[in-house]
Amino acid sequence: MDKAAQTMIDNLEKNTGRKLEEWIQIVQGTGLQKHGEIIKFLKSDHAFTHGFANLVALKTKGTDAGSAENPEDLIEKQYKGKEQLLPVYETLVAQLKQFGADVELAPKNAYVSARSKKQFALLQPSTKTRLDVGINLKGREPEGRLEKSGSFNAMCSHRVRLQNAEEVDAELIGWLKAAYEEAR
Repeated sequence: MDKAAQTMIDNLEKNTGRKLEEWIQIVQGTGLQKHGEIIKFLKSDHAFTHGFANLVALKTKGTDAGSAENPEDLIEKQYKGKEQLLPVYETLVAQLKQFGADVELAPKNAYVSARSKKQFALLQPSTKTRLDVGINLKGREPEGRLEKSGSFNAMCSHRVRLQNAEEVDAELIGWLKAAYEEAR
């Protein structure tokens, strides 16, 4: 766990008088499943700030980068047989991390979710030769290689298909940055 996350966990107990594990049990006792519902509950019923509510929601659901048994294992699994796409993924991650300290990358089984307060993008190796970047840009018309997501992923409004790291250019970063700003 990184130092910033540990500081937040320590401050959670100082500010609320309860440990993270206790808050996880409280949330689990509510039966709430959706991230947003958990945050709303903690903010309205327990006067949490957004940051602390988000921390508890992520830890409760085990969807933060630190809760997976080993996030690197999930990445390795995603790119097994698609190793030639790893440089594309690594280039994207390096760019996303420059947007701000609030960017969270959460590996799942099939993709990596990029979030601030909410998901703004996802990175998914779709075939042996293509990595798809899902982007949340609601209300934006498709243009050029920024296409409607269609059946790719319902969590994203648009998709960009990449085959090599050189395609991670200023245009793509601009779309990702706009989606990040909307998610803050």
